[in-house]
Amino acid sequence: MAEKKKILVIQKVHDKGMELIKNHPSFEVDVTDDTSEENLKTKIQNCDGVSVRIAKLSGEVMNEAKNLKIVSRHGVGYDNIDLKYAKEKDINIAITANANAVTVAEHVMFNLLNISKRRDLFDKTVREGNFKDRNKLPKTIELWKKNFLIVGFGRIGQALIKRCLGFEMNVYVFDPYISKEKIETTGGKKVENFLETIKSMDFISLHVPLTEKTKNLINYDLLKTMKKNCIIINAARGGIINEVDLDKALNENLIFGAGIDVFEKEPPEDNNPLLKNEKVFLSPHAASFTEECMTRMGMETIQNIIDFFDNKLEKSKIVKL
Repeated sequence: MAEKKKILVIQKVHDKGMELIKNHPSFEVDVTDDTSEENLKTKIQNCDGVSVRIAKLSGEVMNEAKNLKIVSRHGVGYDNIDLKYAKEKDINIAITANANAVTVAEHVMFNLLNISKRRDLFDKTVREGNFKDRNKLPKTIELWKKNFLIVGFGRIGQALIKRCLGFEMNVYVFDPYISKEKIETTGGKKVENFLETIKSMDFISLHVPLTEKTKNLINYDLLKTMKKNCIIINAARGGIINEVDLDKALNENLIFGAGIDVFEKEPPEDNNPLLKNEKVFLSPHAASFTEECMTRMGMETIQNIIDFFDNKLEKSKIVKL
């Protein structure tokens, strides 16, 4: 009988995911919730595969695992993994490509509706006994016939467009890697000039990774060109929007509002200006935190490891390093 592959699960995934591998005859599993580098260096030794959630997986940690072949990320982002080291050592990085698209798309709509309809202010008005003053409240915004720009058209973007069309919005897509034909098939309009298009958009949702090109993509100079009723939502990665610039633009009424699920530094520091800005709808990097999605993500994270060693892992789930 072949020797069992040793798998380290850094931060336990959903029980249904754990069940896939705990009793699997080909694997020996260890679980740790201590994400300190010192502990991980010890735990990862002799491991063939690793699953990781938000813990930082540095090159120094992975260097302790001489047999490491696969790191399965619980999610679609992978900026917590040292990709340079992984590429040098031919370590595969897998993501849960299919698990969270619907959930994040719903979270974007949740943000958009809360901000455009001023949910917090309306609720506060009733609770504080100011019902009779409802005519003095600032006006809200309809979604109908508005221009919505999806930046990045992967699985989340493709799930989002269906929901936008359900509200009869005009949906535009900026993604240089996706063909005009594919975008039009889904009901969207492909745009080539991001800087020009953004000037006429009512709503913008970001769905791109954090790279040198996308860092501070949304900055003060760009925010100045947007419509005053524009709402921008980031449920992708912190750092794509310059947080200081966004705060300034909101305070100067350059745009209507923003929905922020991700931050440049997580958790955000106490002096982050967005924490005190009432025009921002905040959530704690939790766009995928539904019961259904966490179940799917836990199962897919572990299944990716199993499929890798069975030579069945889909290429679309492996990050190109």
